[in-house]
Amino acid sequence: MLGRRAYGDIEAEMRAFTEARRPDTPDEIWLVEHEPVYTQGLAGRADHVLDAQGVPVVATNRGGQVTYHGPGQVVAYPLVDLQRLGIYVKEYVYRLEHCVLKVLASHGVTGHRVAGAPGIYVRLADPFSHAALTGPVPADDPFRGLGKIAALGIKVSRHCSYHGVALNVAMDLSPYERINPCGYAGLRTVDLATLGVFTDWATVARQLGERLAAHLSP
Repeated sequence: MLGRRAYGDIEAEMRAFTEARRPDTPDEIWLVEHEPVYTQGLAGRADHVLDAQGVPVVATNRGGQVTYHGPGQVVAYPLVDLQRLGIYVKEYVYRLEHCVLKVLASHGVTGHRVAGAPGIYVRLADPFSHAALTGPVPADDPFRGLGKIAALGIKVSRHCSYHGVALNVAMDLSPYERINPCGYAGLRTVDLATLGVFTDWATVARQLGERLAAHLSP
């Protein structure tokens, strides 16, 4: 666990680690809490940042669009050699999301995947229901009744991953109201505290780290 760190410093360190990797370099999982920052992925558009209000906006080389990182959020950066692990990117993303789902389940929360929208979502009306998402998705509001609790954006270079996944624990969520999260206008973002689950950053970081280590080991 790296504690609270500025985003730019960690991103630079991830890139340096990945560029210096050799076939026998051990994989690592970095767990960090960031100072407030908006990050733009490769698909990011400036107009999705509605009003930064002084929060830095940093362009990155990860996939996806704009998101927010800040205190009270567990950010996990698995630095993994996918070729050595024997998996492709689609399976890697599936495992990241699976680990988040398992952490949420340990707190009684049921997370959901939404096709074509990486990350994990919860039912706002009943986040503890085990019922699967069913029925047609409204074309004009694909996230109706849902809130996003975990964002995912990765980069793979020479078969090695960096960037990762962010799980909201107990945050000031107002900065999300000043962007279109992940490019979706009006998408609500929630954290465990919003759902009535009160835990601490270190507990969730440990849980997520253990899940990732178990699912990303050869």
